[in-house]
Amino acid sequence: MKLWYQSLAREAQGIAYGADLKRIMASVVEPGTTVHLQGLSEAAGIGAHYRFLEYHDTKEVIYNAIKAEREGYDAFLIGNITDAGLATARELVNIPVLGLSETSLHVASLMAPTFGLVAIAERWKLRLMQNVEQYGMRGRLAGIEVMETSPIELRAAFRDDARRKDVVASVTAAAEKLLSQGAEVILPAGGEVSVFVIEAGLHEIGRAPVVTGIYELLKMGEMAVKLRALTGRFTSKRFSYAPPTGDFLQRIREAYGPDVYPEAPKS
Repeated sequence: MKLWYQSLAREAQGIAYGADLKRIMASVVEPGTTVHLQGLSEAAGIGAHYRFLEYHDTKEVIYNAIKAEREGYDAFLIGNITDAGLATARELVNIPVLGLSETSLHVASLMAPTFGLVAIAERWKLRLMQNVEQYGMRGRLAGIEVMETSPIELRAAFRDDARRKDVVASVTAAAEKLLSQGAEVILPAGGEVSVFVIEAGLHEIGRAPVVTGIYELLKMGEMAVKLRALTGRFTSKRFSYAPPTGDFLQRIREAYGPDVYPEAPKS
């Protein structure tokens, strides 16, 4: 089984975050499963919480989904809390496409009726809330608390053990606030934060499971591939993710290239 793990960090496969992430992924997947970590190479990958930056990042994510299917990968995993490009990629390709946010929220809902999110910055709160509402989980959300950190601090923590401990302490403090608001599962909403939490072995706080999203995305990716192998289907192509067909599909490929909508039915 081959999984493509798409990060929105620039050249994630060659930075400290990517090195830690690779170690975590290798320890999680089943024997025989390989995971390719891919960062952004065309877009800057410096802040998907700004819409303009996300716009540029998302195009590369979408085209990488096409590349992943063409190169024989069995599933495409979007390892960013924004789920950038998720719906479009599902429409374009036939292999399972899973997003970190949607997967984490649904797994958390299997663990308890309520959950709380730990955001890395105040600006993230609205975006996280939009994802929660989009996935129909608003009634389960106990709250969103913000850490005392920044993207720059998080990157620096990969080279500084003291800062790394401060990040984990900040997650714990935010989680305790969420527990007091009724949260029964805690979701750290950020790739670097999730890596630090996993490496610290922080999988439960106050008897509440901690869902980092990385474990869950990989294991759900493996499950999706197995289900598709058993049944021949995973993503519904009936309405929401149905590709164009017939003459219209031909016109689209003439305009955007022959690689779009690979394996789409001709009629």
